[in-house]
Amino acid sequence: MITTPQQPVPAWRPGEPAEANADTVVHRQLSTGLRHSTGDPLILHLTGFGGDRWEAGVSRVEDGVALIEVVAADGVTVRAEWRVPCVGATAYWTPDTNASRWLPPSWIAPRTVSLALGAPVASLVGADDRALCTAAAGETAAPLRVGAGVVEESGEFAFTVEQEFTPDGPPMRLRIDLGGRHFAATLRAVTAWWSEGVDHPGLAPAARMPAYSTWYSLHQNVDAGTVERQAALAAALGCESVIVDDGWQTADRTRGYGHCGDWEPNPAAFPDLGGHVAEVRRLGLSYLLWYALPFIGRHNDAWDRFKGMVLREEPHLEAAVLDPRHPEVRAHLIDKVSRAVEEWGMDGVKLDFIDRFAVADPPPAPDGADRATVHESVLRLLAELDERLRRTRPDVIVEHRQPYVSPGLWPYATMVRATDCPLSPAENRQRIVDCRLTAGPLAVHADMIMWHSAETPESVAVHLVNALFGVPQISVDLAAQTPGQLATVRFWLDVFRRHADVLQLGELEPSRPELGYPLVAASDGRTTVVARYAPLPVALPDRAGTEGPRTLLVANADRDPVVLLVATRRERALARVQDCRGEILSETVLDLVPGVNPVTVPTGGLLTLTRGH
Repeated sequence: MITTPQQPVPAWRPGEPAEANADTVVHRQLSTGLRHSTGDPLILHLTGFGGDRWEAGVSRVEDGVALIEVVAADGVTVRAEWRVPCVGATAYWTPDTNASRWLPPSWIAPRTVSLALGAPVASLVGADDRALCTAAAGETAAPLRVGAGVVEESGEFAFTVEQEFTPDGPPMRLRIDLGGRHFAATLRAVTAWWSEGVDHPGLAPAARMPAYSTWYSLHQNVDAGTVERQAALAAALGCESVIVDDGWQTADRTRGYGHCGDWEPNPAAFPDLGGHVAEVRRLGLSYLLWYALPFIGRHNDAWDRFKGMVLREEPHLEAAVLDPRHPEVRAHLIDKVSRAVEEWGMDGVKLDFIDRFAVADPPPAPDGADRATVHESVLRLLAELDERLRRTRPDVIVEHRQPYVSPGLWPYATMVRATDCPLSPAENRQRIVDCRLTAGPLAVHADMIMWHSAETPESVAVHLVNALFGVPQISVDLAAQTPGQLATVRFWLDVFRRHADVLQLGELEPSRPELGYPLVAASDGRTTVVARYAPLPVALPDRAGTEGPRTLLVANADRDPVVLLVATRRERALARVQDCRGEILSETVLDLVPGVNPVTVPTGGLLTLTRGH
């Protein structure tokens, strides 16, 4: 370890805390043993604010990958910074789909990630989708400040991670990967690292099967009869669960969250909630019920009880965010949510808005709190809720949602959904892929899929194909669909179901993150599924020996029907082309030649290529 500071070229970062604000500022450098693509060594620059009783070390994980650990004996804030030459960089990937994939400047404010908001991982991507640098932190609960961006002064790309240490708290652990593999492979390695020592209870089969959601189709206009009618139609199309969203707990239909907190069913809409659930389950569907977990609304009896136990008020929502540091708050929420499973016989719950617990600069722990920090309290809340739910239903289904995607939440969820992006198939695709890349053991669900009633079957198929690598949640009035629309939904849900293993558990390889993943593939070694969202050629997977993929499926979500298959050698394959409804348009033997082989696949259609025919 070099203790004489040799700081890099300064980057302009407005708003950075001045070193003079800390009593003690210590600079240290650490040689990581890694080398950039230029051959230069990667040096880690460490700055400690408020103390000098901290040390850093490095260990080699594999070629091009190092693990850095910083330990502190007392309270101190440590910032780690390293830089890579910005040579051939094309995209900056983070789990935050709202962020542009373009390269940010270094003076952009760092993002704060914590248990309830985001995940501490990022990747600088270069040509051929290879990672120039993928980095992750091991702390997945306490807030971290994570920054990155182009340093204008030097043409480098800087990464920073800042962690506050507490006595007896966890160390700073950083995993830095300069191995140059496909960025998705480096993110899989991060996920495996995070998974070490994590005990996940497993997933109910329905969590990976298509679902029906009431949100976009009905919004708050839900009642037992309507839900049962939609559930029957959804089951006939291939759905295996129904998710009843906002509206079950109130007669109000004006949106907002002023009627959250008591969590009692609206007696006019659900006079016998338990009986209603039993009827839906008789149809063969699992049943999940929505809860806006952090909110206490002004129009609830619970408002007077808990209005002094909140992190902040949100007047525009007619609600406030509860402070989980109070044991009474946690007990109230656990009792209310558990009723869904214990009293009404449901299979699971949809826990919404957990990210609202991630309040910037929360007030000091109040009188009556039994936890010092919000993230510790949220972790305790979810752990106790999970334990309670599993007493009644060991395979309970629990939905979380972007942006609360931290691996620290994995043990308490079975699926994570792309955040709301109504009628935006491209955004849905990008969010699904982003979630998939670091979801670990969780099933990844699409945002609810909706379309205008006048939409063509081909366009309906485009919506569905954009969700191909997640679990689709359908959210339209199924009774109002045309025969063509229903045939399209039935066909594509059958594709999802028949190929669920490769689509959801296969090795995912998305292309060109800076362009929104215009081509995405998944493979399990025998079957490869490629979805085409732009007029791009599709390379046939290598079939070295007899173990290579024998079946290739190409789903065409682009308006160009000419799919160019790129082969490396001569071979014969059986090609079946289906339209968006699943009707077989052609079934022929193709004599593939090295180079480009055009095949016509209509928009919303599917090509199935059986090789070695």
